[in-house]
Amino acid sequence: MNVLVIGNGGREHAILLALKKSKRVEKLYCMKGNAGTAEIAENVNVDYMNIPAVLEYAEAHPEIDYYVVAPDDPLAIGLVDALEGIGKRCFGPNKNAAIIEASKAFSKELMHKYGIPTAKSATFSDYEEALKYVDEQGAPIVLKADGLALGKGVLICNTIEEAHSGLKQIMLDKAFGAAGNKIVIEECMQGLKYTPGEEVSVLSFTDGKTIVPMITSCDHKRAKDGDKGLNTGGMGTFSPCPFWTKELEDEVMNKIMLPTVKAMNAEGRTFKGCLYFGLMRTKDGMKVVEYNSRFGDPETQVVLPMLKTDLMDIFEAVTDGNLDKINIEWQDGACVCVVLASGGYPEKYAKGKEITIGDIGDCQIVHAGTAIKDGKLVTNGGRVLGVVAKGDTIEEARSKAYKAVDNITWEGKAYRTDIGIKYRLG
Repeated sequence: MNVLVIGNGGREHAILLALKKSKRVEKLYCMKGNAGTAEIAENVNVDYMNIPAVLEYAEAHPEIDYYVVAPDDPLAIGLVDALEGIGKRCFGPNKNAAIIEASKAFSKELMHKYGIPTAKSATFSDYEEALKYVDEQGAPIVLKADGLALGKGVLICNTIEEAHSGLKQIMLDKAFGAAGNKIVIEECMQGLKYTPGEEVSVLSFTDGKTIVPMITSCDHKRAKDGDKGLNTGGMGTFSPCPFWTKELEDEVMNKIMLPTVKAMNAEGRTFKGCLYFGLMRTKDGMKVVEYNSRFGDPETQVVLPMLKTDLMDIFEAVTDGNLDKINIEWQDGACVCVVLASGGYPEKYAKGKEITIGDIGDCQIVHAGTAIKDGKLVTNGGRVLGVVAKGDTIEEARSKAYKAVDNITWEGKAYRTDIGIKYRLG
């Protein structure tokens, strides 16, 4: 089979690396791709947010058998619907199901309607009403831009002053553009032990009937060590989650995962693809922090390297509605990904800095914001590279990853030094 993956970040490179292992995949393509994807796939320079341009390319290339729509933005505008409309086979949800991520207001209303455990919340499109609600609720409090904001549209406000500033930033200053036309304000959930790090990401495969969780992972969202600094798209991940148990898995399956699939079906929004559950362990049990309608980034970078089953077989089982017929297996051990970013990310940062990669041992480099310029590998985004290492334990994997990090250089390289150690919870 010839397979085209849509997207140009670390998630897409990780998906391509997993598909490269498939005995069934002959040639890989990536739209638009980066310097790393170019090493294993043919990069296609088409704007994937331009649906007519994508369809024109697809019609002109009948040799491509399957499309993987990986990022949230093209899913939200209905790229899967458009490709299926011209007879192409795809992995990814339709537009009416991708709304589970594209609108936080929709997802909160869905959870409240169907009794899926989550934080108490209210939704506003009027600034003054939102301000009044914040004053009534007090701090700490969480502000979420309703729409897609590259993973950065969430503000955790520890004081009323921070909340007032955040509301102005989202609703009046439009820091996240149209994503902030509507805002979800929710209680700040506390972890069971009242310490950071009781969040877990559980990605899952679903064909709209069967849902199969992948191995767990934990993300580090803040830009700086010790969970300081601004929210980012993710500065690193590790797998598995140390506090995850069979009891928690059963609780999440019965109270969150299956009810979500059934709720989406009841709403006429059957979800087929990768459904991501961002969860928190609280004194009242596991609760949903957020949904994503696709593979997480950088969670994918630590989950897919541990997959033993052929990813292409899983993708087709989802497309064909046969997920219950496939046995999905995972490797033992642990995996850590340290994200190397451009200095200044997630705010202003420079591009075009030459990257030098030395001895990285048996680690894998996943490219995100990279390009080739004048024959040299250069930075081309906020998050630049992911350094992925496997080991018997998280400690072994993170030690390998950070040894490799020391041998990768460019001007302004920034990263967290505590990936994999903030979650020492039992």
